[in-house]
Amino acid sequence: MNRKLRMVLNGFPKEEDRGRYVEILSQKEVQRARRFVSSFPEYQETPLVNLEGLASRIGVANVYVKDESFRFGLNSFKALGGAWAMGNFLADKLHRNIDELTLEELLKPETKEAIGDVTFYTATDGNQGRAVAWVAQKLGQKSVVYMPEGSSAARLNNILACGSDASITQMNYNDAVRYANEMAQKNNGIIVQDTAWEGYTEVPTHIMQGYGIMALEALEQIRAQNLPEPTHIFLQAGVGSMAGACQGFFASVYQDACPVTIVVEPDEANCYYQSAAQQTLVNISGDMRTIMVGLACGEPNIISFDIMKHWSSAFLSLPDYVSGDGMRVLGNPLPGDTRIVSGESGAPPTGALYHLMTDPELASVRASLGLDEHARVLLFSTEGDTDPDRYRDIVWNGAFSRFD
Repeated sequence: MNRKLRMVLNGFPKEEDRGRYVEILSQKEVQRARRFVSSFPEYQETPLVNLEGLASRIGVANVYVKDESFRFGLNSFKALGGAWAMGNFLADKLHRNIDELTLEELLKPETKEAIGDVTFYTATDGNQGRAVAWVAQKLGQKSVVYMPEGSSAARLNNILACGSDASITQMNYNDAVRYANEMAQKNNGIIVQDTAWEGYTEVPTHIMQGYGIMALEALEQIRAQNLPEPTHIFLQAGVGSMAGACQGFFASVYQDACPVTIVVEPDEANCYYQSAAQQTLVNISGDMRTIMVGLACGEPNIISFDIMKHWSSAFLSLPDYVSGDGMRVLGNPLPGDTRIVSGESGAPPTGALYHLMTDPELASVRASLGLDEHARVLLFSTEGDTDPDRYRDIVWNGAFSRFD
């Protein structure tokens, strides 16, 4: 097996006032997002799991995993961002302050009449589309979802079940995003995409603030349980919105004492790793074939890029088997640990930590990151078994093993 886990340390110059990049993700802003999102009846905090057995086995002090497979019954964290972004759009349409609105208020007949009919567009490998479709349905509005070539039929069916006009295209993810944007403009719809580009930043900012809710919850849960606070945080990146959101939140909280933050990506779509290596923003194109389909994006969110180049510590490029091993580790816990069902895009942080701590060839890498017996590590499992057949093939049958 020639493909190996690779790391590049963050060598981007840090601006003296780098704190300005994370102001949009302060506790105050994320708490505003949570106030509105918690008006959805399905809202509940997801579990923070303390894996003491795993921590002892791999030689760190603590491993905490935020398990997003329970979020809204959707098996993924994505609706946190969609709810806040789409709520903000409707508030603007009403010329109302979002801080004064709830889902119940938005569904009142007189409010619905004032809003009119809205169609939300997005492109997705599955989780983003399902989230947008679900939120649109909850808001009494329509959605159109375009999926890249090779998307799972199971994920498509989950989106269709939310009442969306959804289809699998013959495009890669980046082209599907561009197409969704074109169709939204053509049909007077609204693009809800968790990436940002020049001229499109307001909606992605709101989405990132919504994603920050899970980081806020995790911090509150750690403190409520009197657990030692993290020294290290692993975050998976596709376009980087989730990673940028969590990085921004924790940087805002801890400031210059921010934990060591390690961003992980599939090696076929490692735009942040390549950007750090080349010291400039790099886009990845092509098919980006990886089991980590939720991370196969290739073009960084420009908001997240600014946050992570100023705050993140290192970037890891991962072969598929690292994600597969993470799924197997979480799905087959040690005695006393809680089982976590984590999908291909949810398990890369766990797989990366496991490999860093157990592979003798990576000893110098983990040493450079300060990963030792004193490390307290926070991980985010951002999805469950969103493709059940693929999940079982990996966890039951050993597909995508380093020995393949």
